[in-house]
Amino acid sequence: MAQGTGRFGAVVTAMVTPFADDGSLDVGGAVALARWLAAHGSDALVVSGTTGEGPVLDDTEKVDLWRAVAESVTVPVVAASGTNDTRHSIELTKLAAAAGVDGILLVTPYYSRPSQAGLAAHFEAVASVVVLPVLLYDIPVRAGRRIAPDTMVHLARTVPTIIGVKDATGDVAAAARLVAAAPDGFDLYSGDDELTLPLLAVGAVGVVSVASHWAGPELGELVASVAKGDLERARAINGLLLGSYAFESSDRFPNPLPAKAACRALGLAAGQCRLPLGPATDELDAAARAVVAALGTRR
Repeated sequence: MAQGTGRFGAVVTAMVTPFADDGSLDVGGAVALARWLAAHGSDALVVSGTTGEGPVLDDTEKVDLWRAVAESVTVPVVAASGTNDTRHSIELTKLAAAAGVDGILLVTPYYSRPSQAGLAAHFEAVASVVVLPVLLYDIPVRAGRRIAPDTMVHLARTVPTIIGVKDATGDVAAAARLVAAAPDGFDLYSGDDELTLPLLAVGAVGVVSVASHWAGPELGELVASVAKGDLERARAINGLLLGSYAFESSDRFPNPLPAKAACRALGLAAGQCRLPLGPATDELDAAARAVVAALGTRR
């Protein structure tokens, strides 16, 4: 296991959600995948996030998934229970806590584009209903609104359960300022695999990763190399992973289509994505096999 300084370790996998051939939730496949990831470099798992196709899971499916995964692994399980409806997010977060998860991931309320005051009120209302550690998820490209650094620092200082952020803003300079301004113990995780190395350089504690489905040990070594001050090794590993970064999402094959293809290449339960993402093509599966083979990854 990679040894990170973050609350949830160094390599947190944003786990795909396996589906059966008929599109139904494959709980057994999710358990098997979670155990495999925990044995292959994942220090923690995020369940039902964007990569887990959370928007197309109903509440019952989410609860079943959270409970089954939490009961099947010893690494921390973080439930992505945020929505763009504060009341719904509160209810889901309570259900997640009751299902036995170890943490909560709250995404910026998407589509509505609330003000910073609205964002702060939303996060405080949801994070205050649990005693579990809460990571905010700042991803303006999907949510349509960024969490301002001042808002983030305010929440970190005033809401005891808010302990960090998954930063997918693409703004390394702002991340450096946030790390400097936030209280001690506030964890910034890279939310973008290809920016993990620069974000580690400015104080990130690890990565919430997609590529860790097939490159968990490499990402763990990357984080550990930076922690040891071995930047030459860290750059070498990052270079090795460039193909994985390019593969994991594109306009033609958006995340999590490639991650599920990589799981299939490894012989792991994944199934296809539900619409609107839809099924993968043979071309993507061939690309996945090439990416996995390039790293020499084996079950």
